[in-house]
Amino acid sequence: MSRSSLIDVAVQLHHETEKAWLVSDDGDKKNAVWIAKSQAELEPKGKVHILTLPEWIATEKGLV
Repeated sequence: MSRSSLIDVAVQLHHETEKAWLVSDDGDKKNAVWIAKSQAELEPKGKVHILTLPEWIATEKGLV
C-alpha cells in the first residue's frame, strides 16, 4: 500500500483555524481530531464536508 494513496471521508466540521480543521466522522465533537490544512483538502457537500487526505493520516487519526 502506498503511503500517498488519497481517500475521501465524509466529516462534520467543528472548528477551523488558519492551519487546521477540527473534524469528526460521526458528528460528535468529543470524537473530533485536528487535520492540518497542508495535508488535506476539505469541500462542503450540504450538511457534511468531504475530506480528501492520505489514507495513512485518516487511519492514524481514526477516521477510517
